[in-house]
Amino acid sequence: MLALPEAHPERFSLSEEVHARPYERIDTPSRATHFSMLVSAEERADESAHLARLCERFQVAAPGTRVTHHSANLGALRLRWERHGEFSSYTLIGAASPESRFEDPVAALLPPGWIEAIPGQIMFAANALLLPVSVELMSAEQLGMFFSGNSIVGAEVADGAALAYTDFRIHSDGFSRILVLDRNLTSAQAGRTLQRLFEIESYRMMALLALPIARRQAPRMLEIERALASLTDDIARDGGDDETLLHELTRLAAEVESGLAASQFRFGACRAYAELVQARLAQLAERRVSGLQTLSEFMGMRFAPAVATCTSVSQRLHDLSERVAQASGLLSTRVNIARERQNQVLLESMDRRTRQQLRLQQTVEGLSVAAIVYYVCSVIGLAAKAVKEAGVKLNPEIVVGTAIPVVALVVLMTLHRARKKLQS
Repeated sequence: MLALPEAHPERFSLSEEVHARPYERIDTPSRATHFSMLVSAEERADESAHLARLCERFQVAAPGTRVTHHSANLGALRLRWERHGEFSSYTLIGAASPESRFEDPVAALLPPGWIEAIPGQIMFAANALLLPVSVELMSAEQLGMFFSGNSIVGAEVADGAALAYTDFRIHSDGFSRILVLDRNLTSAQAGRTLQRLFEIESYRMMALLALPIARRQAPRMLEIERALASLTDDIARDGGDDETLLHELTRLAAEVESGLAASQFRFGACRAYAELVQARLAQLAERRVSGLQTLSEFMGMRFAPAVATCTSVSQRLHDLSERVAQASGLLSTRVNIARERQNQVLLESMDRRTRQQLRLQQTVEGLSVAAIVYYVCSVIGLAAKAVKEAGVKLNPEIVVGTAIPVVALVVLMTLHRARKKLQS
């Protein structure tokens, strides 16, 4: 056996990812019930405990705390549980007879009250019948009886190996209905077909969670767009106080960012779920049944416009954010330029005052020199008089007169050195 280099820590888990959530094998005739439950992070532990109690009752192994899918035989039915990012799904599969109808769901075999106590909020619930095809079942009258007379959508699926019908409605029992008529399905094909039909509806409902948000956002976005247009016009006409306009733009930016923060996860999830719906529809490999809309056509007329609405609102929010940012940037630039002009005027005013102070200081320095020379020469004159009184032949006036230029020169040189030292 060859020795390999050290494996990446996620190598084996990533390799097994393509084998996760295998399809159930289902024989014809069968009946199935499917639930999709929106589960919060706080309810995950309760969900695991609730599922473990059911497994314990039927004496089968419960799913581990970290697994995302689990299958178990519970007496006359088989349970398949899957944990997705936001929701969990439960599929119950049991035997049926060619005469079975939707009024006798397989979920009735579960302990009373267990379904009602499942943690979370139900997003999608459906009963499905997998029956052998017959001329009688394919008649319009018989199909109408399965779906309480509602308009039916259907097509050949699995490259013609079966026919699938539904009315995309919630019936009085709270369940949607899916009928699959088996021409020559294998058990694996039957399992894949039913799971894809369940997933189409589950993902459709999860995608449409964004639609109420889009409808609530649309009127507010219209108000913001009008306010932004008015503010932009004021900026262009140089109308109003710039500081007030900038404050209003900041408020609009906060509203837009709040809308983005509150909706972008849901809008992103809508796009992802819509892509999954389209992928599952493509995997059905539909063929038209005369007189009926295919599932893809029905989704194109009903589901696609709703997704487009959510996508449009999401894009408008992003565009609004960019437009508000551009207007704010433009106005901020104008405010900054105005402030720079004010600062320039202030600096020029300060420069003029500095020059005035310098001239005043120079004037004061000149007076100071005269005062210093006067006082120094006065002291010299007093000293000369004292010397003369002591008997020395000396003319005080001549001494003072001679000292004036010398003292003045010394004072000027001293001030010059002091000023030079301060400037260095």
